[in-house]
Parts: sequence; C-alpha cells; structure tokens
Amino acid sequence: MSSIPIDPTSAGRTPTSTVLVSAATGTVGRHLVPLLEQRGTDVRAYDRAADPGPQLVGADAVFLACPNVPEQLAFELSIIDAAARAGVGRLVKLSARGARLDSPVEYWDRHARIEQHLAASGVPAVVLRPGFSMANLLAQIEPVRASGVLPVPAADARVAMIDPRDVAAVAAAALTDSEIPTGAYELTGPAAIDFARVATSWGAAAGRDVTYLDVPPDQAAPALVAAGMPAFVAEQIATVFAALRSGAQAEVTDDVNRLTGRPPRSIDEFLAEALTGRHVAVAAGRD
Repeated sequence: MSSIPIDPTSAGRTPTSTVLVSAATGTVGRHLVPLLEQRGTDVRAYDRAADPGPQLVGADAVFLACPNVPEQLAFELSIIDAAARAGVGRLVKLSARGARLDSPVEYWDRHARIEQHLAASGVPAVVLRPGFSMANLLAQIEPVRASGVLPVPAADARVAMIDPRDVAAVAAAALTDSEIPTGAYELTGPAAIDFARVATSWGAAAGRDVTYLDVPPDQAAPALVAAGMPAFVAEQIATVFAALRSGAQAEVTDDVNRLTGRPPRSIDEFLAEALTGRHVAVAAGRD
C-alpha cells in the first residue's frame, strides 16, 4: 500500500464510536488507548479469557493484537471469526515485518496464517507490519547496568527499528480515519541503524559509556537459556537476529509519516524518554 498517498489532515477523519482493543496494556496497546480516547472514541478493553462474541456487540472497529504465546493463533482467529459474524466495519491487525507462511521464525509464520485467515473472512482490514521494536532494547537494561555493555547477536546489521508509540499512532489513525485504505503497511523508524549506533545513543541517554558487544550467533540462544529464558523463545530470538543480519529489516518506509502526518521517532528520542527516572538510574548503575 506504500504507493497510495494519504492526507493525514483529510476531512474523512471521522471518530469511530466504539473500538474494541485487545492487548490493551501491551507494548502498543498502552499507547493506543489514550490516543483513541483523545479522538473521542469509546474504548473497550478486550478480555482474552472471555467469549469474543458478546464483546464484539456494538463494536465499530477492532484492534487485534496478542503476545507471542502458544495460543496466539487460535485466539486471533476466533476474534476474526466473531468480527465477521458481528459485521464489524474495520479490523486493524498488529502483525510483524517478515510475516510469511513457513517462515523459520514461528511468530512470523503465525502472523502470516492469521493475515491469510483475515483476508478470507471478508472483514475490512488494515494490517500493520512494524519492524523490530525499540522497546525490545529495554530487555538489555540489566546487562548495560552491570557492565556498560550491550550484548546483541547482530553483527553489523542495520535495522529500521521503530518506536511502539509510532505503531500506536498509525493504529489510532487506521481505526478512526475512513480515508485510510484497507491493506497492509510496513512500519519502520526514520533510519536503518546498527547496534553500535544504539549503544552510542544509549550511553548519551544514560550518562555513561555503553559499548556494543556482538554475540556470536552460535552463542546467542545458549546465553539466553542460561539467563533463564525458555529454550523455544531463545531459539526464536536467535532466528530473528539471523534474519536481521541478512538485511531483512534494513529498508526504510514512509508509511508512519504518511499515515500520521509526522515523522517516526528516532532511537535518540526513544532512549532519551525511555531511560528516564528509574530507567536512567538502572542503566547508569546508580541507586
């Protein structure tokens, strides 16, 4: 859909009366909910433990997201089916850049299967495929705090990583603006950067020197398992970084700017705001 110009100031911007938001406290959802409320939208948080049918009654649009848990596929398919039965006018699906059937990254394969089911459902849909989330970097707070080292199995990969707040801004627009066409959008940050650049930005935000350590690929999953991560998750993360090293997310798109009317945030902006208060203290090794 990148070839379709979109005017973010269009008169077609009409607030949707009721939006059902799944994963409302997630990495994207926590930013999406207040953005929708600012647009005068009635927001309902989806209860993943409850039957989707009754929750969709009266919903004009749905934001579909789920953590990477084993039941993700069944969960998202059930909401799509319920949305089709309820005649929901628009569904915005949070997918992933790299989603394709039979991907070696199981999470990306799941997203592709969900996208395929959504396309066949007849529900008018917008699919958002954000790249590597800047929020993933915050999992490294403890290594950085302890040693001033950012360990990542990325070699010199350049990645067009994105701030989750920009994903939320696109989702808010897609849920409430009738001028945004249905289809799939690839969401990236403003530039493809390597992890040495991330370390430099982290150091500037935290007030200390931070050095990037390239973890050899064959040591990545074992190191994560040794740190307490389940083996399957560790292997998935290692596989994601293998894709990043091959250049899978180096291309930059302009979809965030076109859909929201503002450029996506840089790594400097993200880390300067994320590593504030307690996070700055942790990252810098201060009490």
